[in-house]
Amino acid sequence: MHTFLNISNGTLFIYYLLSNICYLVLLITAIVKNTEHQERLASLGLERIKASPFTPPITLVAPAHNEEKSIVESVRSLLSIDYPSLEVILINDGSRDTTLDQLQEAYHLRLANILYIPTIPSAKVRGVYNSPIEPRLLVVDKMAGGSKADAVNAGLNAATSPYVCIVDADSILERDSLLRIMAGLLSDPSRVMAVGGIVRVLNGSTVRNGLLQQVRLPKSGIEVLQVIEYLRAFLIGREAWSRYNMLPIISGAFGIFRRDVVMKVQGLRAAAVGEDFDLVMRVHRYLLDQGEDYVIDFIPDPTCWTEVPADLKSLARQRARWHKGLLDTLWPNRDMLFRKRYGRMGAIALPYMWLFEFFAPIIECVGLMTILTAAILGLLSRQFFLEFLLFGYAFATMISVGAVLLEEMNYRRYSDWREVAKLLLYCLVEHFPYRQMTMIWRLQGIYQYLRGDMKWREMKRIGIPVTPV
Repeated sequence: MHTFLNISNGTLFIYYLLSNICYLVLLITAIVKNTEHQERLASLGLERIKASPFTPPITLVAPAHNEEKSIVESVRSLLSIDYPSLEVILINDGSRDTTLDQLQEAYHLRLANILYIPTIPSAKVRGVYNSPIEPRLLVVDKMAGGSKADAVNAGLNAATSPYVCIVDADSILERDSLLRIMAGLLSDPSRVMAVGGIVRVLNGSTVRNGLLQQVRLPKSGIEVLQVIEYLRAFLIGREAWSRYNMLPIISGAFGIFRRDVVMKVQGLRAAAVGEDFDLVMRVHRYLLDQGEDYVIDFIPDPTCWTEVPADLKSLARQRARWHKGLLDTLWPNRDMLFRKRYGRMGAIALPYMWLFEFFAPIIECVGLMTILTAAILGLLSRQFFLEFLLFGYAFATMISVGAVLLEEMNYRRYSDWREVAKLLLYCLVEHFPYRQMTMIWRLQGIYQYLRGDMKWREMKRIGIPVTPV
């Protein structure tokens, strides 16, 4: 028993050390890439993109399921985006509430006289509607397909633009977000196949007429912790992976793709649990199989604001679903591991995802149990415990602090010093006990996947906080 506990605790220590070294490398890489991006900001030429007759049209594809509390405000926000040629396709994915009624009342919807061709299979489309007061809006009403991917596929069939931007219907895009993201894409349009923007936490902020009015931190601790998670995931993780053209995921809340490439991979896999991760990996696989020279990028300043879970039950469901989606994508693509054809994706990105993302909750759970057992039996050395705290807790906390400081130095979305101080304070409690809670939820996701439970459990919605005019 003594030998087993020593080996287990030593393994956990080495695992945490390697994990945090990887994150330190990602942090340094992110700082370098972010510095390069800041230097390019002055030359982006957003006004030239806006005024140019050669700027390509974009179709916003926004699936909605039971979004009656925020759907009108969300569509108003999408239509208010500053972009010269924009089409908005809202897919009502079998909503059981008044989502479609709210849209009909707000935009006087009527059946459109257009031909809908289901190039990509999806659940049955019941009708396609346009608006006499807003010609850029198209609403696709369909039977529930059981997944967001199925709804997006229906929107892709109806899209007419060379680029599609997939967003969540409950999200708010900043007015210049498409101009900024397209500035990055148009810098090398022949090679850039997809670009992701940053997703930030909307909770606590206010919206007026579909536009973000005031950015504030949420009041509840569980929402503030998610702000830190999002900053770390986007400003460090995705920024750094994209620096080496190994970006494994573009958030389903805000990502833009060349439509022809998405159609070639047959859209989103309808049965996918993590449809955003799955789509990006299938695009990587397709382009690498074809021997293409391509780029899948991340740009940190085009911003999407989204509502995150405000209660533990909804958060637990979301994190279990995310981890279930992780395995649901990694397993079908396991044959990409360490194969020369798939380059850095197969040699670096996917092994990292397996070891430090998928197996993380399993290794942490076993390790914590052995540490607890060793402590109870009086076998836990003080030196090991101190080293574990240093490399496990303190190092990981430093990474979160780095993400917050990177946000504050370059973007200053939270301009009140008290809110920045609050974020830094919450960095100290993120890795205990919040990390252990997410570990349990991720283990639940693995268990659900292994027993074939692919149900989409809904998140409790508060709705977009609207400030009266």
